Amino acid sequence: MLDTALLIVREEGADRLTLGHLAARAGVSKPVAYDHFGTRSGLLIELYRWIDMERVNAFREAMTTGERSLEECARVLAAAYIHCAADKTDEFHAVGAALAGSEEKARVFQELLDNSVQMFVSVLQPHSTLSAAELERRCIGLVGAGEALSAALVRGNFNEAEAAGVFASLIQGGLRSPPR
Repeated sequence: MLDTALLIVREEGADRLTLGHLAARAGVSKPVAYDHFGTRSGLLIELYRWIDMERVNAFREAMTTGERSLEECARVLAAAYIHCAADKTDEFHAVGAALAGSEEKARVFQELLDNSVQMFVSVLQPHSTLSAAELERRCIGLVGAGEALSAALVRGNFNEAEAAGVFASLIQGGLRSPPR
């Protein structure tokens, strides 16, 4: 049903995504949709998570194939992260906007940030001599920096290329071992 929900958002907009409309488009009865998602908020949250997980998995897979230098890896990771934040036209942002004000959105957003941290860890680990715990701590900081840069970009403080360049520099610097 999530595939159908995504089609509805793409074709008709997030406002048209209701459990009743989803049931009709998916060819199931309303009780099936209600039993599965509970509420419209439940549907939106599941769709939000699913879209994010699809993005993260596709990016992680693309980054783990082939050999890349740290510089190239940081550049691609930064550009992709900043671009996702800057692109307000896609389904992820439409569903996020539909969830605005929902108490559950903050919890789900934190879950998605945690997923981003794990993606950063898996992508950067081959380039790091840091312990697993230290790499994860630094990736938490890097994701926080990415969010701050993304917010500044949306506010118009700089363009996408500038934000991605700054973020790539932070990623590379964040992997350096501290002096002993």
